[in-house]
Amino acid sequence: MNLDSKDKRVLSDIRVQKAHEFLDDARAMQREGRHRSSVNRSYYAALSGIRSLLALEGADPGTHEGALTLLSLKFVKPGLLPVEIVKRFKLLLSRRTDVDYGDFDEIGSAEAEDSLGHAEQILAAVERVRSDLFSKDSAG
Repeated sequence: MNLDSKDKRVLSDIRVQKAHEFLDDARAMQREGRHRSSVNRSYYAALSGIRSLLALEGADPGTHEGALTLLSLKFVKPGLLPVEIVKRFKLLLSRRTDVDYGDFDEIGSAEAEDSLGHAEQILAAVERVRSDLFSKDSAG
């Protein structure tokens, strides 16, 4: 992705806004008892949040695994995010895959609520890093 810093920030803002919309959808679906859909939206909230960070680095992975790899390289390895974020994301990816493609997999309220919590924690961590990066940009 070949964008200037202003365009990277705009793209990051769009992606984080989408992440919050997906999180709101996950909460609504959880309240309605639509646990599979809630897990799906929780995962995509996390993915969109992660993609918002990657946009700031000019990275645009073409796959879910690519997003995970780039997150690890650009944000976890340098210490900007804890390794726990990767573990949470992997769990959400696994659950999302199960509910989207598994014919006989069941997901209960507790697992869907847990997925929602993981997505919220990932998005909170993303927001902290974005804020730190924006503060450094305006100070530098």
